[in-house]
Amino acid sequence: MKASRKAIESFLSSKKIAVAGVSRDTKKFGYSVYKELTEKGFDIYPINPNTDKVGGIPCFQSVSALPSDIRNLLIITPKGQTASVVEEAVSRGISGIWIQQMSDTPEAIKLAEGKNVNLISKECILMWAEPVKSIHKFHRTVKRFFGLLPK
Repeated sequence: MKASRKAIESFLSSKKIAVAGVSRDTKKFGYSVYKELTEKGFDIYPINPNTDKVGGIPCFQSVSALPSDIRNLLIITPKGQTASVVEEAVSRGISGIWIQQMSDTPEAIKLAEGKNVNLISKECILMWAEPVKSIHKFHRTVKRFFGLLPK
């Protein structure tokens, strides 16, 4: 399933985003996404069942533990955990699910499809959350050049 530009813009229009798979290790991608989105002004709700805090911010143990007003979830978990996170998010009523490229699986996508969820997959959120900088800006430019950006 290819994401549309409208789906991406809708997801990013909310500044409250839960992020499943945030890492305590500052060298891992799960921490980099958390840090960069926070720096861009997003109100991030980190989810990691193995810690109480990430970067000094309270961390939630699961999707079910999130405040009820959280509607968007970014999933950056290892592939083996993605389907169960999607299942929990759908049952919890999360309306926007972004499965970061490299975290997606056919099973996870199938669980979200047809569930009245704004589903985004096969895209990197750092190529879309403005302002886009560093290598992500380069990647977006390359995709634009080759006509590979969502329409």
